[in-house]
Amino acid sequence: MTKILKVSQLGKSYSSGSRQLTVLNDISFDVSSGATFSIVGPSGSGKTTLLGLCAGLDKADTGTVELCGKALESLDEDQRALLRNEEVGFIFQDFQLLPTLTALENVSVPLELQGSKEASTRAMELLDKVGLGDRVHHYPSQLSGGEQQRVALARAFSTKPSILFADEPTGNLDEETGEKVIKLLFELNKEAGTTLVIVTHDLELAKRTQQVLRLKGGKVLSNETNPIS
Repeated sequence: MTKILKVSQLGKSYSSGSRQLTVLNDISFDVSSGATFSIVGPSGSGKTTLLGLCAGLDKADTGTVELCGKALESLDEDQRALLRNEEVGFIFQDFQLLPTLTALENVSVPLELQGSKEASTRAMELLDKVGLGDRVHHYPSQLSGGEQQRVALARAFSTKPSILFADEPTGNLDEETGEKVIKLLFELNKEAGTTLVIVTHDLELAKRTQQVLRLKGGKVLSNETNPIS
């Protein structure tokens, strides 16, 4: 099966005063195209840093990342941004919606950046699919947390990405709302055939994915396939 994400011997450190703080150390794994994959670990284990490196939002100190067949270390900032625009979707814990744009406009933005002439039509279809067909002209401040995350889901899938990175997608939601969002996420993902990479502290959520990478202290503790997923 084609590997859409390949990570090899990845390392990342940050300066903290006169000290070097190692966040990730010798991280290696790969993700098959169309798979569901989760990264779990306690706070400070390097989960979000790893996701950022995988998506080309930051550069590693050592090792390599190959995303959608392209070695990220060989690309400049503009080339990485273009790759993300063409191939990658994102869902964040804090939604990251533009406050001055309506739900419809927020979902349309990635499509417009790609030059789509049917951005509004596609955005309307997705908002209807996530149950917000009657809220398309509302601004983020007029929506609940769950509704905002559903707008973010619609936006993430709007460009039909090859891979979607979700960073603690239910972190700001109550349990009931979070469950509804996750159910919707997996439904949309299955329909689109997108590769899904989730960073989460929720082990029950991780059990729903086909593969689980466990981090501790910036190192790989285990990389296991779930028997039921």
